[in-house]
Amino acid sequence: MLQHIAIIMDGNGRWAEARGLPRTRGHEAGSQQISVIAKAAGELGVKVLTLYAFSTENWKRPLSEVNFLMRLITRYSSEKLPEMMENGIRLRTIGRISALPAAARRSVEKTIAATANNDRITLNLALNYGGRAEIVDAVNSLLKSDRKKGKVTEEELQRHLYAPDLPEPDLLIRTGGEFRISNFLLWQISYTELYVSDVCWPDFGAEELRQAVEAFTQRQRRFGGLGKS
Repeated sequence: MLQHIAIIMDGNGRWAEARGLPRTRGHEAGSQQISVIAKAAGELGVKVLTLYAFSTENWKRPLSEVNFLMRLITRYSSEKLPEMMENGIRLRTIGRISALPAAARRSVEKTIAATANNDRITLNLALNYGGRAEIVDAVNSLLKSDRKKGKVTEEELQRHLYAPDLPEPDLLIRTGGEFRISNFLLWQISYTELYVSDVCWPDFGAEELRQAVEAFTQRQRRFGGLGKS
């Protein structure tokens, strides 16, 4: 059963450059696809959609681009609130959110609170997120917790991840044609099915999502075993 889709939203810059536009126009266009895909995923019965919106490595980009992305996050979380309420979308985040600029953080937190009771689909934005950073943060959280000494189990460490209550992704989609994980959900995707689309994120719509889901349904997931005989 397909419960959780994760997406690496790649190709915004290349989409813009191919059209002779600044990279920021690609990010702008890409932001509009978030609601499109969240609604489409909900209609397909998906319960969780995790999107890689801003990584811990993205701070290395030019300051002007980073500042634009922070303003885009602020504006998106505010302007899309009515649409989220209409479509039953609950917003959540994972990552080192405290390091975001105050305006972006407040806007996101306000929308999280407003959508907390929506239950059609959870839109989980990875903001200032890195898979290695999440594991490091989980270890440090575990070390600070009240626990008896002894060996650490996978189950115990998992309880200290950013969103331990969410199911692990069944399907990871990467748009833009690249074959990399890019430090995304390293713990959670150990048995996730991978799907790469050549379509850049601003052009990745409901039909492209349907094709990815159709490909997923044709696969046999074995989880290290032999599968059905």
